[in-house]
Amino acid sequence: MTTVEPIRNKKDVEKVEKLLSKQSKRDLLLFVIGTNCGLRISDILNLNVGDVKNRTHIQIIEKKTGKFKKFPINSKLKPMIDEYCKGKRENQPLFLSHWKHRLDRSTAYYMLRDACAKAGLQEKIGTHSMRKTFGYHHYKQFKDVVLLQKIFNHSSPQITLRYIGIEQDQIDYSYNNFIL
Repeated sequence: MTTVEPIRNKKDVEKVEKLLSKQSKRDLLLFVIGTNCGLRISDILNLNVGDVKNRTHIQIIEKKTGKFKKFPINSKLKPMIDEYCKGKRENQPLFLSHWKHRLDRSTAYYMLRDACAKAGLQEKIGTHSMRKTFGYHHYKQFKDVVLLQKIFNHSSPQITLRYIGIEQDQIDYSYNNFIL
C-alpha cells in the first residue's frame, strides 16, 4: 500500500476546491467534508442525507473502529450542506454516482487524483489525503497533538505526528538548517 501525503499548502487546498466547484457540487462537498472533518473515506461515503441535513453535528459509528464519533458541522460546511441537500430524501446516500448508487471509493479516488493533478499538486494523493490534510492543518493551527490524537483515535502522539507528516517536516527542516 502506498502512503499518501496531506496537502500542506492552504492555497493548494483552495485551488482544488475551485476546480471541484466548477466540476460538481457533489465532488466539492465530498472534498470539503474530508478536509474539514477528518473522516475516513469509508465513513464519508457511508453518510446519508439525514445524517447532515438540518443538523448541527455529525454523529457516526466509525466503520473501521466501531467507535461513536460526534463533531459539529463548521460554518464553511453548513451552507454547502444546506444547498446540496435541498430536495433530497433523508434516507438517500449523501453521495450518489451518476447511476444513482452510493458513490464508491474508487470513483472518489479518481475524482480527487484528477482534481489534484489539474491543480498541479506533486504530492502522493489519495482519498486518505483529505483526512491527513485535516490533521496537518488542525495541528498547525492549534499545536495540540493530544487533541488531534483523540480526534483520530490514535494510540500515541508520535503516531499522530508521523501520520500527518509533521515528523518528516521536522527532520527535513533540521537537515536543511544544519551546516557544519
